[in-house]
Amino acid sequence: MPTTNRKKQKQGRDTAVQGTNDNSVVSKVSAAAQGYFQDAFLQHFVSKVARRAPLINRGYYVRWRAVDHCIKRFLQMTENCPVRQILSLGSGFDSLYFRLHADGALDRAVVFEVDFSDVTRRKAALIASNSTLQGMLDPDLPSLTGPLYVSSSQYRLLGVDVREDSQVEEALGAAGVDWTAPTLILSEVVLTYMETKWSDAVISWAAKLLPLSLFVMYEQIHPHDPFGRIMQDHFLKLNSTLHALQQYPDTAAQTHRFLDKGWEQCVCLDMNDFYLKLVPEEERHRVERLEPFDEYEEWHQKCSHYFILTASRGSLTAQALLTHPPASPVSSISLSWSPVALVVRTIAIRIEGLGMASTLVNTGQVLLTGGSSRVGRGAIARVLLRGLEGWRSVSVEPSVDLGVRLYHTATPVPGGGTVVYGGRSSPLNPVRGLFKVTLHPCDPPGSVNSEDRDTVKLCEEQIDYTGNPPPPRWRHTATTVSHKGKDFLFVFGGKNESEAALGDCYFLCLEQQHWTEIPVQGVAPEARHSHSACPYQGGAVVFGGLGKRGVPLGDTVMLRPIERGFCWERIEVKPSPFPRYSHSAHVIGEKLVVVGGVWLHSDGVPGVVVINLTTGSSVEFSLDTTSVPWPLMLHSFCSELTDQKNQELLLIGGGGNCFSFGTHFNPQPVTVDLRPVLG
Repeated sequence: MPTTNRKKQKQGRDTAVQGTNDNSVVSKVSAAAQGYFQDAFLQHFVSKVARRAPLINRGYYVRWRAVDHCIKRFLQMTENCPVRQILSLGSGFDSLYFRLHADGALDRAVVFEVDFSDVTRRKAALIASNSTLQGMLDPDLPSLTGPLYVSSSQYRLLGVDVREDSQVEEALGAAGVDWTAPTLILSEVVLTYMETKWSDAVISWAAKLLPLSLFVMYEQIHPHDPFGRIMQDHFLKLNSTLHALQQYPDTAAQTHRFLDKGWEQCVCLDMNDFYLKLVPEEERHRVERLEPFDEYEEWHQKCSHYFILTASRGSLTAQALLTHPPASPVSSISLSWSPVALVVRTIAIRIEGLGMASTLVNTGQVLLTGGSSRVGRGAIARVLLRGLEGWRSVSVEPSVDLGVRLYHTATPVPGGGTVVYGGRSSPLNPVRGLFKVTLHPCDPPGSVNSEDRDTVKLCEEQIDYTGNPPPPRWRHTATTVSHKGKDFLFVFGGKNESEAALGDCYFLCLEQQHWTEIPVQGVAPEARHSHSACPYQGGAVVFGGLGKRGVPLGDTVMLRPIERGFCWERIEVKPSPFPRYSHSAHVIGEKLVVVGGVWLHSDGVPGVVVINLTTGSSVEFSLDTTSVPWPLMLHSFCSELTDQKNQELLLIGGGGNCFSFGTHFNPQPVTVDLRPVLG
């Protein structure tokens, strides 16, 4: 390629990377405006304030919190030093200097910021035109040289490409950097935009020239799982490739990277570890109450794909900015992986949605209700029919409006029909009312008429119940159980607009349509939502879920029928399944088959765990998705065992709003071959 073309391409990529600064500062302003953190100066660097989604606000909060944690630790550690420095690489429109100056935290400290000349020129113009910002600069400017756009005694803004090591060294020296002083080097999603040879050179250069320093880096990891693929595609579309991901795909690789490049100590944590273990519980509760929120899956996945790293050199190595949090019992779980991967295949129909509920009405007939998709949140139900030529999707003519529902339940009941219960239209609007839905008889699957039908009809009737119903909820489970010869709908867990997780249970007598109090003995399981509950031996078996503290659960608990009612019994499973939530589950014989979900394990994504309810053993199976051409996200989905003979599981829907990378829906159902599990 001619040199001129390569130069133009490089300039285009540089311009795109600079554009990420503009998006980032708007998101930071949004988070600050909603009270996630205090920063009165960010607003001066944006022309228009825009409110971001709660998920994005939380994402920028945890980034801000992690970097702020490291900055404060550095300033505490060096408070008795005659000189200390902060060097921010690719600083963009960050307000760090002004915030620290207002807090009185810059005693004997100087902040150096380095970025592209175009960015620093724009930032300098904003500062010069703003009386608040201008008033925080020392008017007695030191006599310095170099590409300085702003220069005061405690703040130097330099326009230079950080990839040009010699130019950066020369510019910083001319701007007054003390190479022997304790220095904090900040890099927030900067080095990954460079080709790896350049970012490695920056890390080595910093270790060599600043022998008494601490390096703080915030970047992405895990490029190959579904969320990581969507994340990479997003930045590719912005012409801002994430280069470091391929060579340094996880926290271990990033740690070795810094140690190999001249740093003496290094700690690297993904943001789930940082948030759940290093942010005080009281602070987490404050943040989690700021806005209505129901995007837990995307929140945990976002946090598992970003890390905060600190590396150190010299005497500062004795005091780490970050420490490895104490190991939890979950950390010691050793998964028992089967060498067999279960084959996943796509179904040639287009149907998408998250938060739907499904019911296997008859063999080859699956009813889908509610959910959200690219076309919005509709009240229209759909039916999947299996004929001689495979599956097809047909619309439904509703007789009663079921309303807009997400994260509800649709439970098949003895004698036919499906009970639809709970759900929400938004995190502030739970859906009330209880419906029984019956699919009108249609031609047998495979007949000529059935292939010609465009629609099927449902009969929906509202259940006029008596007794004391459960408080409204979503992300709960509803399972049929038996007591004294009668069938009951057993509702357990979930969440609502005021409770992070519910631990109560309710019983609806299906014959009398009466909410009935039934004694339940034993130690009740922890409150949870997004768990699974399956009918088993007249009772139910509950697995996993997300607990009240926002931590996934991995317990297996049975609701066992006894003479007076029911009794909770914990099943000890060895090896312990790794905690997860937003999965689906089925009891097949004496095996609990748990599919998909979200976990905080760094080793891939959940596939299928099979728990033997008789022996208490468990085995994890990965999924072979090589034949699926798009990222398969198995959370907020539903599943049905549609072929007992061939042991085939049908997975429908799933996906989510992937942080700021866009919304992803699985566009087609897929099947999982369970024969290696059940054979």
